[in-house]
Amino acid sequence: MNISSPKDCLTIRRILKVNHAGELGAIRIYQAQILLARILYPDIAAKLEELLAHEKEHCRIFRQEMRPRAARPCRASFLWSLGGFILGSATALMGRSMIMVCTEAVEETVHRHLEDQLWFLEQRDPVLYTVIVAIQKQEHEHLEFAKSHIMRKGFAARSVEWIVRGSTEIVIFLSTWGDSIRMRRSIQP
Repeated sequence: MNISSPKDCLTIRRILKVNHAGELGAIRIYQAQILLARILYPDIAAKLEELLAHEKEHCRIFRQEMRPRAARPCRASFLWSLGGFILGSATALMGRSMIMVCTEAVEETVHRHLEDQLWFLEQRDPVLYTVIVAIQKQEHEHLEFAKSHIMRKGFAARSVEWIVRGSTEIVIFLSTWGDSIRMRRSIQP
């Protein structure tokens, strides 16, 4: 690790906390969606289980990366977990397309934050940088899958997308104590 200051070290711990918590939220979203998809949309349940397996692996990796950096799980993990279950249940009840809208909205929001993190980490923690690049690649596949399965975006889909993006941003902000905003501002021209 090439951490240059105590402030950078704190930011890196917060990055790990929010990424780990985000994976917990994603796990709960998929678990709720799978529960309902097995009954309502059995044709997509297997794909959702595959995506869930990826999120569980990402969660394990982030947890593993926390140890050498003295990071602890996020205190707001319960928000991610509860919110994820509610979000997954609600979107699954709204229809198969809303499952994909949810995935798309979460992944696009997360990708923007991962890009900020990668900019911050490249010179400060090359090991974590490499880990996040690998995870981001798989998350991008989730995004592309979701996009390819959305029929069209009417008012309901745009509304759900807005709610999902907004709630994801809020939980990210709370989980990083605002570091996510500071990283974004520091890379803007």
